[in-house]
Formats: sequence, C-alpha cells, structure tokens
Amino acid sequence: MAQANVGDTVKIHYTGKLNDGTVFDSSLNREPIEFTIDAGQVIPGFEQAVLGMTPGDSKTEMIPMDKAYGPHRSEMVLEVTRDKMPPDLNPEIGQQLQIQQPNGRVIPVVITDVTDSNVRLDANHPLAGQDLTFDIQLVEIS
Repeated sequence: MAQANVGDTVKIHYTGKLNDGTVFDSSLNREPIEFTIDAGQVIPGFEQAVLGMTPGDSKTEMIPMDKAYGPHRSEMVLEVTRDKMPPDLNPEIGQQLQIQQPNGRVIPVVITDVTDSNVRLDANHPLAGQDLTFDIQLVEIS
C-alpha cells in the first residue's frame, strides 16, 4: 500500500491535545482535513508526522513548540491606551480583534489584560509556546 510522501495530498482525522490532556481541536465530528505534504498548509511537525503513514494507519505524535506554532514572543504583545481603541468598544479579556498595520495588513489579536487606562493585545497564535500532541489517522492519499 502507498505511503504518504512529500507532495502527496492527504486526508487526515486528528485530535489535538495540550500537555494537560485538554483537547483544543478535533476533526472527528466533521470531514477530515485535506492538505498537501510540504506545502506549508499545516504546522511542520504535523506534516512530518504524516510522512510514511499508509491509509488506515493511526499514531500519536508529540510536536514540540518549535515545530508547531513557535515560542510565545513578547515583542508580539503590546499595550495600547484606551483612547486609541474604538470608542464603542467595551474591551474584555479573551476578546478577539483585528488591527490594521500601516501597510494595510490585518493581524488578529486577543485582549489579555484590561485596566482603566490600557488594553494589552497579544498577536501570538493562541497555541504559541506550547508542545502539542496529536492523535492522527490517515484516511486517504490522493
């Protein structure tokens, strides 16, 4: 039977977990995800984990943060004075926003702290800085 190789398009079912066992995402109750290996569509460690699998194979793979979403970078956290926020916004911790850079690029951020004078915005991926564990099942190679 064919093994998954670089350039193959694969369909995968997965469950992603944090180190404490908390499930952060799963495809089990929906269609499997489809991606091309080595096309940069999923995190590098996930692509590497699929290499060599054959349809029907299952495995559990721990992916270190440097092969997942990278380290949490402090330079991607910024404090903004409340007067720089839209006047109709009532900022709350956990709220997701988008900020536009001077070049027009839009960046998703999460509010991580709110005081009377400032709002802290974090542009890191929510899973940055964490090792991840995936239960992976290769459904199909096309």
